[in-house]
Amino acid sequence: MKDDQLTELIERYLDGDMSQQERDQFEQLCKSDASVNHKLKEHRHFTGLLKQYNERLELENRLNAIHQEIDVHTLKEDLMVHPSWVVRLWRNHHSKISVAASIAIFAILTTMYFTGDLSNEDPRFVELKREVGNLKRSTENLNHATSTIIQDIKKDKKLTNPGNYRGSGFALSANGYIVTNFHVVNGADSVYVQNDNGESFHAKVIYTEPQYDVAILQINDPSFKHLDAIPYTFKKSKSDLGEDLYTLGYPGDDIFCGTGALTSASGFRGDTTEYQVSIPVNPGNSGGPLIDGKGNIVGVINGKQTQTSAAAFAVKSNYLLKAIQNIPADSLSKSLNLNTKNSLAGLSRPQQIKKLRNYMFMVKVYNQ
Repeated sequence: MKDDQLTELIERYLDGDMSQQERDQFEQLCKSDASVNHKLKEHRHFTGLLKQYNERLELENRLNAIHQEIDVHTLKEDLMVHPSWVVRLWRNHHSKISVAASIAIFAILTTMYFTGDLSNEDPRFVELKREVGNLKRSTENLNHATSTIIQDIKKDKKLTNPGNYRGSGFALSANGYIVTNFHVVNGADSVYVQNDNGESFHAKVIYTEPQYDVAILQINDPSFKHLDAIPYTFKKSKSDLGEDLYTLGYPGDDIFCGTGALTSASGFRGDTTEYQVSIPVNPGNSGGPLIDGKGNIVGVINGKQTQTSAAAFAVKSNYLLKAIQNIPADSLSKSLNLNTKNSLAGLSRPQQIKKLRNYMFMVKVYNQ
């Protein structure tokens, strides 16, 4: 096979343009031919680097635009969703901000005095005095507003912003890796995840596979503390038709449990990467886990629905595992090790859910 033909084949595979039969044939070719497999890895790594470079350019342009014009009132509203960040910012930097402002004013006044430009009769002095007075009042108003926000936070008032879109996700590892659907975070400017206690953490999208509707997030918030050991495992074998299953997610502000059974081994229009289940789900359930009676993760709810009553679909867990294996090594700042010991087997469903709640997240997406 010529290089250009092989490159075209690899690109079709990575873009998800192959049929399932073609994908199986190509994957078998990679297993049997080390040179093809090496070419695939090189191409995936190269496209990953291009994507990262493009993301850096987009981020730089966005930061430059923000630097040119900052809407304080809008910024205040956006920050309301992360009160702990506001508190840390104020506690750590309010004294520095005050000192910097004072030094700037003192430097201006000193320069004007020694150059002879400062006198009580000079109209510029009157104007400067007025501006200083305005600055003082603005500072006092800002201090008052900030104090009010902090007091509201201490009183545990609800200051959360629902975001532009919301979905669900669940932990892959204790150190902050989370899986959700690609369509949940597609095009997001920023992503936050909220745990069962209402704590929000900033997260970044580190890898996506649109053909499986899978996205991997990493919490990169300094206030995040590692979770306890993950209690569930990821099922590699197929689940049986009629098997009892359930899902957890956030179609609303509280965690939701939906129950049902596996009704088909294939999804929408015969898609073999998905299961069809008889679990009623809402858009906010997208990205939540599909769990069997032993507490194994068998899929990821992707929320696709047709006119068929009470039908939902979930990406099979083995395709989630493939996506995890495809993550470029340089995209992982921490190790991503999946749990191999299930501590949920033998527990009743209510007991399982009590343990699972700490590993379920609401995914909040924000766009400009």
